[in-house]
Amino acid sequence: MLKCVLLPFQHKLEAIVQQENYDIVAIMETWWDYSHNWSAAMDGYKLFRRDRQRRKNTGVTLYVRECFNCPEFDDGNDSVEYLCVRVRGKANKADIVVGVYYRPPNQDEEADEIFYKHLGEVSGLLALVLVADFNFPDVCWKYNRADRKQSRRFLECVEDNFLTQLVSEPTMEGALLDLFFVNREGLVSDVMVGGHPGHSDHEMTALLILGEVRRGG
Repeated sequence: MLKCVLLPFQHKLEAIVQQENYDIVAIMETWWDYSHNWSAAMDGYKLFRRDRQRRKNTGVTLYVRECFNCPEFDDGNDSVEYLCVRVRGKANKADIVVGVYYRPPNQDEEADEIFYKHLGEVSGLLALVLVADFNFPDVCWKYNRADRKQSRRFLECVEDNFLTQLVSEPTMEGALLDLFFVNREGLVSDVMVGGHPGHSDHEMTALLILGEVRRGG
């Protein structure tokens, strides 16, 4: 099993990770650029990051324990804030893709479609756990409906790729923004919401990814 947590940004990161013993840490809105290289590394973890140099308050990051075999997927497109790694399964166990995505509130439809295309390609091939903030506060997950055109297109993408959204509690000031998606039944368990990292207005979200994963190599 893998213990995974989603944090809105890096603040007192190492203390949180060490206390909870997470295997994978996903961070959105990192505010990083290359001047942060000295402080971004964390002992015992591989760092995967995608920074957006042309926009403030953006960037996504994954930390994965060094013992896990997890090459990065590279879609070759920097117009969306998305990255994912392929965690290798043991023996006859399937690999699992873990991804993190941040959609800025003002992102246009063209950038949305770029991400939806890549999401469809990945989710159609492998078991997927996606942690994300799409910034669609008008989406009602209970009734699977939305008010805005872009939000409705997003729900179509979720349905087309047979994704299940697992978070049911508000994660930011009464809104449900920070989400977990899977494309396989029984892939995760123990979804939890609660706790503010630092001065963030988002709640932390965490889950357990079930399955055997390869260490080393």
